[in-house]
Amino acid sequence: MTSLNSHGIRFAFGTLTALPVRVTRWDRESARAGMLCAPLAGLVVGLFAAALGSLLLLFGSGPLLAAVASVAVPAALTRGLHLDGLADTADGLGSAKPAEAALRIMKQSDIGPFGVIALLLVLLAQVAVLFQLYGQGWAHGALGAAVAAVAARLALTLASRQGVPAARPEGLGAVVASTVAARGALAAGAVTVAGCAAAGALLGPYGALHHALAVLGALAAAELLLRHCVRRFGGVTGDVFGALTETAATAALVVLALGP
Repeated sequence: MTSLNSHGIRFAFGTLTALPVRVTRWDRESARAGMLCAPLAGLVVGLFAAALGSLLLLFGSGPLLAAVASVAVPAALTRGLHLDGLADTADGLGSAKPAEAALRIMKQSDIGPFGVIALLLVLLAQVAVLFQLYGQGWAHGALGAAVAAVAARLALTLASRQGVPAARPEGLGAVVASTVAARGALAAGAVTVAGCAAAGALLGPYGALHHALAVLGALAAAELLLRHCVRRFGGVTGDVFGALTETAATAALVVLALGP
């Protein structure tokens, strides 16, 4: 079990981040463990994002620069993989073509108009919310960046649950699809929501509820997109996973922006 957990952590960091971690096993068992560890990878990414944004703010930058930095860090730590997946998925969905043709569009290297619009709106929304949060103080911005990153990767854990098929017989989607048991997904979700609520409690009693709702809102938005993609493409792909990540992160931040 310890060995499997080690392989799972390597799988999570090696596939979901650009950190120098070597994936030592590429099979469905390690994929299952890796997807259960996805929120941990998100926590590390979120802490890096929070640290840079907070440091800039504490050293005298305005909240806008801190917000841009906190959005740039996850993009850099994934080499833009999830943003690319968002753009490709938007192009596939926007094409209104049958599943096979839409999947071919998603595999093309160029980005179409739907992808450009999706990237623009998502990045603007993330910067706008973090600008608002950093304007309230470095702790608000840092916690928002961290919680959004964790919620984004938790969405991948739930998207890997049993019953969600892969759209292609190859690629990351085929490796991780339907690997996580429903009980494991629920347990990961409960632990993550509780952890984010505990972190939010540092900002006051309402902070715990607010940050728990942010995670739940992220999961709801990701679930809607997941179901739509399964209907349109016949299952999930690596690009869909990227789109789920960015959608969940943005939804979490939007919920945080709506609080008092």
